[in-house]
Amino acid sequence: MIATKAGFDRTGPDQWVTDGRPEHLRAACGESLRRLRLERIDLFQLHRIDNKVPAEAQLGTLKDLQAQGKIKRIGLSEVSVAQIKHARTIVNIVTVQNRFSVLDRSAEDVLDYCDAEKIGFIPWFPLDAGKVSAANELARISTRFKATPSQLALAWLLRRSPVIMPIPGTSRVAHLEENVGAALLKIDEKTMQEIDKLGRK
Repeated sequence: MIATKAGFDRTGPDQWVTDGRPEHLRAACGESLRRLRLERIDLFQLHRIDNKVPAEAQLGTLKDLQAQGKIKRIGLSEVSVAQIKHARTIVNIVTVQNRFSVLDRSAEDVLDYCDAEKIGFIPWFPLDAGKVSAANELARISTRFKATPSQLALAWLLRRSPVIMPIPGTSRVAHLEENVGAALLKIDEKTMQEIDKLGRK
């Protein structure tokens, strides 16, 4: 499945500006189709709901693109439960992509809602750019499984909910193999609770 996003303008190396104008979203979809050499994008996600543009206009544009056959499914990113509920009155939402990890539980209510409603939850920054790996307690627990702290953090996410689909950054083949290995870890309930406590301290 090919997934991409729209709703941001990159004005500099690390500068992003939210842009949910319908004309921008349509143009971004067209550019993605061209660059990816596709006739239809499997999953098209809204980077952010732009507070300068009515949500109905942004989501309505995605619904129109879907009706035109340019996108198959629609997802949201960095949203609250209230925003998801409102969006679902306009269009079917199949995924939500919020920041979430062992040490960052700020979107726990969103994950719980997605779990209950069977909406895919895609935690971005699931390893918090290495900070999860640096957690001493997580490192201690991971030695029991002969795994790396990152693998344990990903395995915890996968067991946390059946709707979770982590997207850890991968820059090398060895890193890819390490990440994939997390799916093979079998974490018992006691360990789940141990790890769960780390994010609540």
